[in-house]
Amino acid sequence: MTSIASSVFCRVERVCRHLPVVLNTFLVFSITGEVSYLVLVEAPLEADQKKSEWSAWWKAVHLLAQYFMLGNICWNASLFLKTSPSIRGVFLGGEGMGQGWRYCYTCETHTPPRCSHCYDCKVCVLRRDHHCVFFGQCVGFRNYRYFLSCLLFMWSGLLYAVVMNAEVFIVILKEGVTVHSVLLLLIPWIMLVSGQVSARAFAFAFIADTCVVGFLLVSAFLFFHVFLLLRGQTTREWYSSRRPYSLGVLGNLRHGLGPRWYLCWLSPLIPSPPPGDGIHFQVTGSLEPMR
Repeated sequence: MTSIASSVFCRVERVCRHLPVVLNTFLVFSITGEVSYLVLVEAPLEADQKKSEWSAWWKAVHLLAQYFMLGNICWNASLFLKTSPSIRGVFLGGEGMGQGWRYCYTCETHTPPRCSHCYDCKVCVLRRDHHCVFFGQCVGFRNYRYFLSCLLFMWSGLLYAVVMNAEVFIVILKEGVTVHSVLLLLIPWIMLVSGQVSARAFAFAFIADTCVVGFLLVSAFLFFHVFLLLRGQTTREWYSSRRPYSLGVLGNLRHGLGPRWYLCWLSPLIPSPPPGDGIHFQVTGSLEPMR
């Protein structure tokens, strides 16, 4: 009986671990589909422009930009998930242990500076930043670039979607700020279940709301991590107010994104491996936490 319960628990845990990835994928493709519909069917707003040559070029440029962002989001997310940031397969010996090394009793090994154990991934992670619940994996030394690039294109894609969905908000509020329009924007699920709106109106309102909320959340994440990148810190080091590994703005950019930091965000195909091995770091400040 215990073995059956343990097996069921393991399966549920595995499903829950992949659920955020499935949900994010569904939302990304839903937003992309809705914005594509707005571009192909609803835009431009003027009826006499819908069949013009300008309209065709306008739609082509918009679709090209939209699917460029979608491709980068999917590719960076895929490489982020495929690139393991853990110490598995990494030789931690060599020149010996120095300041900042610790012993992990769970992994039963000595770990280098900036490395810490993740109880969700059940392994120590090199230069661990945090465990990303949206991807179900840790952000570390080897996959940090893909995480930040994915975040950047999610931000730009959501900004684009919010701008394109401005027409949706205009249509909903065209008769003024009424109780019906406010409830449709705030609680579209309730309006759909109660039969107050059609499924089409609900879909547009729900995706428009998702774009706005998603844009605000992703903006907070992106600006925070760009701030940490420029300071040469991880999230864990920001909590302790330490900056012992800061190499200056340009040095921190090279360390986090690789030698082609100014190009690598355009495409994950551009090679720009992070310098170093994730074990040894140049110390420029005190390793002692500020009191």
